[in-house]
Amino acid sequence: MGVVLLAAMAVLDWLLVTRLFTARAAWFEGAVLTVTVLLAVAILRGMFAFLRAGRLSPVPHGVAVTPQDQPELWEQVCAAAEVTGERPPDELYLVAEVNAGVAEQSRLLGLLSGRRRMFLGLPLLAGLTVPRLRAVLAHEFGHYGNLDTRLGGVTMRGREAVLHTVEVFREGSTQLHYAIGALYIGYARMFLRTSQSVARHQELAADQVAARHAGRDATAAALRTLPVLDAAHTHYLEMYAAMGGPLGALPPVGEVHGGFRRLLAARTGERLAALSAGQRPPRPHRYDSHPPTAERIALIEELPADDRTDGSADEPAALTLLHDPDRVFAALEARTLPHEAVRLRRMSWDDLVMARAVADAEVWSRPLRLAVARTLRSAAQVADGAAPARRGAPAEKVEDAELPGLEEVLDAFDRGLLWMEVADRIPKPTQAARLTGASARNFIRPKVYDGLAGMIHLRLAGTGHAAPDIAWSGQPGLTLPEAWEKDMDDALDAAVADTPDTAPLRALLAGTHRVSA
Repeated sequence: MGVVLLAAMAVLDWLLVTRLFTARAAWFEGAVLTVTVLLAVAILRGMFAFLRAGRLSPVPHGVAVTPQDQPELWEQVCAAAEVTGERPPDELYLVAEVNAGVAEQSRLLGLLSGRRRMFLGLPLLAGLTVPRLRAVLAHEFGHYGNLDTRLGGVTMRGREAVLHTVEVFREGSTQLHYAIGALYIGYARMFLRTSQSVARHQELAADQVAARHAGRDATAAALRTLPVLDAAHTHYLEMYAAMGGPLGALPPVGEVHGGFRRLLAARTGERLAALSAGQRPPRPHRYDSHPPTAERIALIEELPADDRTDGSADEPAALTLLHDPDRVFAALEARTLPHEAVRLRRMSWDDLVMARAVADAEVWSRPLRLAVARTLRSAAQVADGAAPARRGAPAEKVEDAELPGLEEVLDAFDRGLLWMEVADRIPKPTQAARLTGASARNFIRPKVYDGLAGMIHLRLAGTGHAAPDIAWSGQPGLTLPEAWEKDMDDALDAAVADTPDTAPLRALLAGTHRVSA
């Protein structure tokens, strides 16, 4: 297409210069020549992108492993390639994603194949058994084999190359570039629509090969497990790996990604699946070559039963194929963390949980403590005969040393200041500021509750009565003494009631003091 466009513009320019040139229309012909030259530059850029399509780029966020480094893993990879009639990859990279894939350095829109590279996610190895990994590997190599049609592999490489060329044009900066890019995009849409059925049949054929290689049940189980693993990994990154972000801290070396193993070990079966419950599957792209997962699983289960059951309870995790996985996780961490992360301090999981719990408790309790401090200051001004700050005036700055302790806050509640003064000084949205009476109390009550809970956590952590709990099967936080775990919620409810009663909370505090003594 690029050659035809260039030839047409060259003919047009030749005609303008040799046959149609007139002095009276020189300015118009010059403008046409200028436009065609600019268009030719855009077309040449597209042709250059086409020639580069499929070229393998460096992998800065992956760890390259050789057959000498990880022979057992390479053995599984080579076996999967052999069963699909494909050659094994030239390179194997371990990455930090719940994914696996094969990339090939193809030329001429995939007509010529070249160097092959495979990516395997360490979280995938941690969450799949060896038979399920075999199914995934066989499926990935099946993308490039002529499993369903004689041109299946060429079609898949061509789709990748066309998409790469279109992406280059999306990065254009001029209107002419966009205009030429529209032609390439139109061709890409036509090609993707035409090859859609071939690509989907190729995916289903790859599933069939995977079932023959790894077993029907293991292949179906792998497809069911992948979305669960993806949701669990996202939860792990947000809840655990990023726990030290506000503190400027990181988990121990190798645990940023390696800790995912511990979550998988603690959450099996329904507890693991619960992390993905209620999540809507991603909307498929109109040109996605993957049929719906439910359809793929149904077709696999229609295959004749074989003597290879899934046996997930007895099979080891695919991570056991790696030699020294701790070293691999540490190497991957070094490749994926930003450079500034080198300066962050490393903390054990327990120290990290404790530090984060204390930091969170300070955040929860600060609005309540500030409100009580300003209320007490206003009350003191009234007692001294000074005019108190009018309601709605800018709040006076309160130093940290002036913030009240837990007993002072409870004393303010006992004096009836909670709903008369303190609640009005706790920050709230503009819409909520117009609330009055029971509606206002019900809106602000959870904030008061959280503030008191934060102060209690700070007290128990400071006196050594609270212990960190990483809670791989739940939510990380603090383990409180038995009496607090049993009665704390009721005591807090009583303290923030319409008529505050701090006696249950004071009784728990007194019991803690007796234990300390």
